[in-house]
Amino acid sequence: MLNLKRLNKSSITTQPERVRQMFGSIARRYDLANHVLSCGADFYWRSHAAQIIARWTPENIVDLATGTGDLAVAIRKKSPNAEIVAVDVLAEMLELAKKKGVQRTIMADAMRLPLADSSFDCVTVAFGLRNMENWSGALREMARVLTANGHLLILEFSLPQSSIFRAVYRFYLHQCLPFLGSFITRQKNAYDYLGQSIEEFPSGAAMLGLIEANGFRNANAEPLSCGIVTIYTAEKKQASG
Repeated sequence: MLNLKRLNKSSITTQPERVRQMFGSIARRYDLANHVLSCGADFYWRSHAAQIIARWTPENIVDLATGTGDLAVAIRKKSPNAEIVAVDVLAEMLELAKKKGVQRTIMADAMRLPLADSSFDCVTVAFGLRNMENWSGALREMARVLTANGHLLILEFSLPQSSIFRAVYRFYLHQCLPFLGSFITRQKNAYDYLGQSIEEFPSGAAMLGLIEANGFRNANAEPLSCGIVTIYTAEKKQASG
């Protein structure tokens, strides 16, 4: 049985209200938009992430910013014996996750997790860290709930290293994606925000440095699909002394 801290109102109010409202408004069409806008590549990204996690043979996994639970479902397929807890700030997303079979869910902000110290041996987050209020603070909170030598996996959008492909991708990100996203969800502002947030989020070496500066070691980056997404992995840093 997991040792949970008492959940209070502050646990679900840290994430900026604008971001929460935006994702709440597209919850019902969130999956469809992801599949269409990625041309189905998101299935591969999550499956590959789940395969990496399976190699660690974790017993307890917490999936933060789980959204509709797609990563949690992918992990379950590869690690059927692991206990998975899905966390999200939005009740609308968690209801959809439950319909997919995600059994254990907690509504909470990833910045203030109602979870005991050292209670999980694996923490995952897919396309969620970028939306959190403070990236460093969120990483430290992830390290807090991890056991000694526990593993972290982050699946996140990034910018391609190739200057030509980066230019093509930026055109798609800022010109095509908002139009297509608006057509599917009727919420253009969410996809204007997506492009802006990807541009501002650190990737590659900068992201590895951020991870290792906030409680982790042996950080590694694996770009996928020409670098439009990256899987970052790391281990919890052992306490000195």
